[in-house]
Amino acid sequence: MAYRPSKKFKKTLFGSGAVLVLAALNAPAAVSFAEEKYHAYKIAQPGYKRQFGSWAEVGVPEQYRINAIHAALLHTGKVLLIAGSGNSQKNFDAGTFETILWDPVKNTFKKIPTPVDFFCSGHTQLPDGRLLVAGGTARYEILNGEVKRAGGGMRVKNESPDKAITLKKGTVFRSPSGVEYVSKFDVTVPKAKREFEISYFKSGQMKPWQTKVTAAEARVFVEARKEGPQALTTEAAQYEVVGLKGDAADNVYGLAQKLTTEKQDFQGIKGAYEFDPKAEKYIPVAPMKDARWYPTLVTLDDGKVLAVSGLNDVGDVVPGDNEIYDPTTKKWSKGPFRYFPTYPSLFLTKGGKLLYTGSNAGYGPAEKGREPGLWDLKKNTFTKLGGLTDPDQLETSASLILPPAQNQKVMVLGGGGVGESSKSTARTSIIDVSKDSPVFTDGPALPQGTRYLSSVLLPDDTVFTTGGSEDYRGRGGTDIRKAQFYDPGANAFAEAAEPNVGRNYHSEALLLPDGRVATFGSDPLFDDKDNTRLGTFEQRIEVFTPPYLHKAGADRPVLGEGPQELDQNGRATFKTKDAGRIVKARLMRPSAVTHTTDVEQRSVELGLTKSQNGTTVTVDVPEDRTLVPPGWYMLFVTDANGIPSEAKWLQVGDRG
Repeated sequence: MAYRPSKKFKKTLFGSGAVLVLAALNAPAAVSFAEEKYHAYKIAQPGYKRQFGSWAEVGVPEQYRINAIHAALLHTGKVLLIAGSGNSQKNFDAGTFETILWDPVKNTFKKIPTPVDFFCSGHTQLPDGRLLVAGGTARYEILNGEVKRAGGGMRVKNESPDKAITLKKGTVFRSPSGVEYVSKFDVTVPKAKREFEISYFKSGQMKPWQTKVTAAEARVFVEARKEGPQALTTEAAQYEVVGLKGDAADNVYGLAQKLTTEKQDFQGIKGAYEFDPKAEKYIPVAPMKDARWYPTLVTLDDGKVLAVSGLNDVGDVVPGDNEIYDPTTKKWSKGPFRYFPTYPSLFLTKGGKLLYTGSNAGYGPAEKGREPGLWDLKKNTFTKLGGLTDPDQLETSASLILPPAQNQKVMVLGGGGVGESSKSTARTSIIDVSKDSPVFTDGPALPQGTRYLSSVLLPDDTVFTTGGSEDYRGRGGTDIRKAQFYDPGANAFAEAAEPNVGRNYHSEALLLPDGRVATFGSDPLFDDKDNTRLGTFEQRIEVFTPPYLHKAGADRPVLGEGPQELDQNGRATFKTKDAGRIVKARLMRPSAVTHTTDVEQRSVELGLTKSQNGTTVTVDVPEDRTLVPPGWYMLFVTDANGIPSEAKWLQVGDRG
């Protein structure tokens, strides 16, 4: 029988012929066009998708498009996208702060009233499923050459042991020479500390009581009322608080040394809120003691949260004053003192120590607080860890606990030099913290030097990495539109389908309950290779469907009816028709990610037993809360081909 080409084939052939004609007339443009057409054809093929996966853009209505700075998966299955002012001075000045709640199943969006500027805040998952959000922006930076009025930090002293004092925004501080400075925020100074001293005569008789008063102190940022060199100072002086009278005028005063027109960094806020996934609103809780911008929040084994680092209320890196939040009392207390640069990557390891991989997202001197180590919170000791290649290129690197978490292996991927450095590294390093004397060893290299790499744990025990850029904030058109899978067992990378959207600074990626990966954000400095066109924030959402879902089609293992909490033995039983094909189970903590920092995600191996009649499976969750911190988790089961079920949500509480 003679072969008859189909209509579809004729159209394809005609299209190819047209491309060949164009190629003869205009070779470079035509070749590029042809390559794009072929690439689109190739990635649409079922065989390609089964090997490399596929990407699809999410349709986001115009009114719900925001500059996603933060992304967190809630136990309702919805994703909280937080912009705050979204790195927009205009939005900040207008008080326009945004949060969007996205339902990936229904692809619906909802605007959430946002009480303060959560731009560059910290966040973490709480045991009851709420999301703690703390810190954010009090003031945008002003660059060198743009500062018109001298400013800086003012230490406000209160020598009265009887009462605290609040000075409102706009309070005037006057120098000995008459130059006036205005406070930019409210500041409350606690009352002074009164101590009674007892002493004795040589005869042994007690002397009269003596009282010692130690002045209390708080900080506030001030700015000169007028422009001009008369407001510049680098010498310490005492400042009168204009308007105070009587004892208050004597007891309350300002101290400042450096008031200049040098660059003024971002300043943080003290505010803290819990986002309630059921009520879908922010609920205020007690503020932190220190203002924080770019802080890391990490949940500990007892469900409390440690807040670390950040820029404070005068734009300095918090010098090491860390705080602990108790979700029961909704209050903060003093934590162990230790300095870190901003957004440090801290991971809870077995035994309760925190591993600092050295990954961070920016502010702080190059020579301080950047060495990896194990931090014992109870003893407040820090053991430095060696062996890391390119230790000067940890800024904007990614870090994660490799699956399963029981293996206690942590990986560092990529990164770059401090600040606006053009350096980037393809280095990956792995450390096994279960060893007595752990050291980093090199893993397989990335395809090229990569900053801002997003790395996401998958339920088949692989790691999906995507995006990033080779230079600072994608400068020079260096966004990397590549993705790959890392297999911890083989210690090797494999190619994945290429994303269509470039992602660099202020981008995020997280695992969805259906096994896909959603990507958000990107904040390039420029949109072209020549760095002549200012960048625009990427508001598109793109979702990656891994190969295991293309292999599965509709044939995925299914978990049926079951509980949302563990029984007293730490187990949960689910009905299923697929017990025979299920070979493993993983408990995966939902992400809360920003600035390539995601200290939440972890994948825990579970015990798995099947009923004799093959109609149920029972999972057994480890009791160790340093391995499984309390909170809501996604439960995935997979078959021998690595095809996962859709997740069931399971809450892990305190069994101690």
